[in-house]
Amino acid sequence: MSIRRQRQSGLTFIELILFIIIVGIAAAAVLRTLANTSNASADPLRRKQALLIAEGLLEEVQLAAFTFCEPSDTTENPAAPANCVTPEAVGPETVLGNLRPFDNINDYVLNLGVPYAAFNNAAGKLVDAAGNELGVSGYAATLTLRAEPLNGIPSTAAVATQEVLRLTVRVTHGPLANDFVELDTYRTRHSPQVAQ
Repeated sequence: MSIRRQRQSGLTFIELILFIIIVGIAAAAVLRTLANTSNASADPLRRKQALLIAEGLLEEVQLAAFTFCEPSDTTENPAAPANCVTPEAVGPETVLGNLRPFDNINDYVLNLGVPYAAFNNAAGKLVDAAGNELGVSGYAATLTLRAEPLNGIPSTAAVATQEVLRLTVRVTHGPLANDFVELDTYRTRHSPQVAQ
């Protein structure tokens, strides 16, 4: 009589434990990847919001006048600040009621080439042109104006020879120094043609 042994199918206890360990490690890796992705997904949202804020602030400054004279001056088509009754100067005027949006591009900064928080209220909060807080926290904005030549158009820091200004708006949106969005553009001085 011969006894025949049949091979049993199934898993041994050791194989089962190894399977659980391997699946556990793989599941932990997948969950960690999902957690990292989820944590990093908020950053693009904040960056996009910072970009929208920067675009809006830059547009406000671009739409301001860039004249030799104060916009309230009645001098017609002045060719230089010497022809103005009230020449434009860098920095906001102390005239009552000269609030954002300012009446001239030079009113947004105190000095050329120096970043200035022109978009903040007295409490240091970022506000819109009407003075309303933006309702977002963790954002700060600065504006820098520089007189720079552009495509053969000369420009210097003196108001009389400012023909081109480079506008730079920087909006920071996080605790790190590199968490910012910066937009640059140029603005040239132009005046209407004199009627002939």
